[in-house]
Amino acid sequence: MDWPDVCAALFSWIRLGVAAGAGLALSAVMGQNMANAGPFEIAISPSRFELSAKSSARVGQLLTIHNVGAVPTEVSIRTLDWTYSEEGALAYLDELQPDSCRPWVTLERRFVKINAASSAQFRFQLDIPADAKRGECRLMLAIEGVEPAQQAVIQSGGASLSLPVNGRIAVAVYVAVNGAESRFSVKEIGVKTLQGRPTPAITVTNDGDAHGRLDGSLDAQDAAGQALELVPDNTPVLPGQTRTLALQPRTEPNQKSRDVKLPVKVKGTLDWERGSFKIDAELK
Repeated sequence: MDWPDVCAALFSWIRLGVAAGAGLALSAVMGQNMANAGPFEIAISPSRFELSAKSSARVGQLLTIHNVGAVPTEVSIRTLDWTYSEEGALAYLDELQPDSCRPWVTLERRFVKINAASSAQFRFQLDIPADAKRGECRLMLAIEGVEPAQQAVIQSGGASLSLPVNGRIAVAVYVAVNGAESRFSVKEIGVKTLQGRPTPAITVTNDGDAHGRLDGSLDAQDAAGQALELVPDNTPVLPGQTRTLALQPRTEPNQKSRDVKLPVKVKGTLDWERGSFKIDAELK
């Protein structure tokens, strides 16, 4: 599943609907969100945390929860492990995974009630162990709507919510420990079949020990003579992954996506956290 960023100003705007269990998977994973009309409306800022720390450090952070609805809303907050495949499939994991850094996290409280048209701040901290190895700590903060049944489960110490929940926003937390960093290389640039359509794309490998993202843009002219600006899918490439990322025409908000007529000539620079790639190619 590929999700574009929809962060406007400081907010990740979310309208949450009713879902069964953990079936509603909204991710700011990635700084990415999906939206459905629903019984409560909240926004979260920031949309993700990208931090760095050393062994024995204590890192405190602040999350702001905005209730943009007309009635008070109560949410629960907990941590989750997660995976993100090379194909872009996201999975949330209740059970503590091997080498999880969730035990490093202390949450200020389990529940937050936000009055209508108001905001509340929530604090959490990570205590990096003295023997922590170089690498990246990754977890999700799950902000979930609660009903009395879920509240009872949480208060009793239940780690897994198998009951229906009103909705979820999952905010990704990345901590580069002891200098962990991404290291990108380009494997291929061309046309790939993505979601059933021939699509300009770039394949990159991350040989580092922290996640990274592609940014930047390419000036392009397609077979129909259209002048376009192509931008890469900005979802994360985790350590050890090789991912094929779509190059899509840049569009303004509320502007219809433009079709690219192949072949297309591209030229420009794509950036990542520690470098850039100069591209000059015809994709066909």
